[in-house]
Amino acid sequence: MNWLDFVIIFLYFGGFLGMGYFFKENNNSTDYFLGGKSMGWFPLSLSAMATQLSAISFVSAPAFVAIKAGGGMKWLSFEFSVPLAMLFLIIVIVPPLFRSGVVSIYEFVERRYDASTRMILSVVFQISRSLSTGVMVYTIAIILQAVLDIDFIYTIIIISVITIIYSWQGGMKAVVWGDTIQMILLFAGLLICLGYGYFMMVANGGSLANVDPERFRVIQNNFGLGDGGEYGFWPMIIGGFFLYASYYGTDQTQAQRVLSAKDEKTARTLLFANGLLRLPVVLVYCTMGLVLAGFLMVTPDFMDAISATTQKYFPEEFAAYGAKADLMLPVYIIKYMPHGIIGIMMVAILSAAMSTLSSTINSLSAVTVEDFFNRGKEKLTDVKYMVLSKASVVFWGGVCIGSAFLFGDSQSAVIEIINAIGSVFYGPVLATFVLAIYSKKVNKHGIKAGIIIAVLVNLLFSNTMQGIIGFDPGFNIFWIWLNFTGFAMCVVIAYLVSFVFPDKENKVLEVNFKLRKEDFLVKETYILVGFFFAIVVFSYFLPQIFG
Repeated sequence: MNWLDFVIIFLYFGGFLGMGYFFKENNNSTDYFLGGKSMGWFPLSLSAMATQLSAISFVSAPAFVAIKAGGGMKWLSFEFSVPLAMLFLIIVIVPPLFRSGVVSIYEFVERRYDASTRMILSVVFQISRSLSTGVMVYTIAIILQAVLDIDFIYTIIIISVITIIYSWQGGMKAVVWGDTIQMILLFAGLLICLGYGYFMMVANGGSLANVDPERFRVIQNNFGLGDGGEYGFWPMIIGGFFLYASYYGTDQTQAQRVLSAKDEKTARTLLFANGLLRLPVVLVYCTMGLVLAGFLMVTPDFMDAISATTQKYFPEEFAAYGAKADLMLPVYIIKYMPHGIIGIMMVAILSAAMSTLSSTINSLSAVTVEDFFNRGKEKLTDVKYMVLSKASVVFWGGVCIGSAFLFGDSQSAVIEIINAIGSVFYGPVLATFVLAIYSKKVNKHGIKAGIIIAVLVNLLFSNTMQGIIGFDPGFNIFWIWLNFTGFAMCVVIAYLVSFVFPDKENKVLEVNFKLRKEDFLVKETYILVGFFFAIVVFSYFLPQIFG
């Protein structure tokens, strides 16, 4: 990197600090955590995508497609169920959730069941989200250190402190508009990298025809059971549906965007747009992986540079596994792209990391203030609410920084536990909200039993947890299935326990949760279902299209 690249990066950081100051006028919870409920569908939709498509995806997905063992375009199968999940949320979850008027979605659970159920979900969300975000920041910082030769300690601090400042100043508006700008920068960076990579591949005599044909195949003919049973067609559709329905509908980081919409129609539109706009972004960075794979075939010094960087900064990993695949894109940017463009690409990577971090900090703060300090009949005054909210932003920013340093490298078991929780908890959480809205028979005893038992059983069958606790069920199940099994077990157990242990004080939500005729949006249904089939057909013929 030279002075031009650093100027671009410093201008980027300065712009975000200024944006926090621009959105500093926040007077209450609606302003600070829901953006005054004045946000439109376009920034909210881009913010939702920016939060989910983190820097890990930006760096790891192209590497998975290009050089990781067993990788390839099957990464695209993660998109199969997105349109169906968005349709489910638009019809089933958004109407009652938006009409409830909550800030923390876990308050919604308390209204239906009890405070302890709310606290179970809230605490697990806070712990798992803060630790996993810290690990994400660490991972990106250590990769940037390897290609920029800047100590990861400084990278972590710079990324985190600037994100904390503009999140602290501007609240949800700064976060959403920041995510919007970062998503545009990220996508622009992807297009630049794709176009320049294709030019370099062709200029060096390369072609996509040189890439292993197996890496073009998206649809895998397996059921996600047994050795090598990953990314199968049915587990990616069924398990993926429950994964995305839970993440976008019942995870505070995403549900907060729905709650920030200016009206119910806007909330639905942002999910509808997300169901259509995710695929182009993912397709671009997967295609970029294919292009870089083709470039690698005709440029041996590219792989040599990846290996040398791995050996220098990750000697133990190099000795055990060889070149670190996740270094492919950063090494390519630094080694082959012109100055100025390098700065833009570094900004794209930073944008991906900071958008996830800012959303996490804001959501954790909202949950903390609402679930711990603003509960009960006596509510906080606006002044006290704002003081606690801003203090909470700083606190959770510090926790994310701390988890990056403490758990990012040395505690691999912690990372495995975080990943295990991520794969086992989404199904039970989704079941909790669906039953809270649409079932009057399930009571607080049943739902708590359902959550706890479903999570424990899922943990036993999670590959990451089996190595930690020494449990071997005798067969492997692809982790994405756990989103479905967790949902199904939680529903069945909740009904059984509620039947055996009835609760005379079982509460019913006051919010109108009955589906109305106008809730079934015909046009959106046809478009999203049609888009689902289009993705499947496109994926089936993708080897012929690209090959």
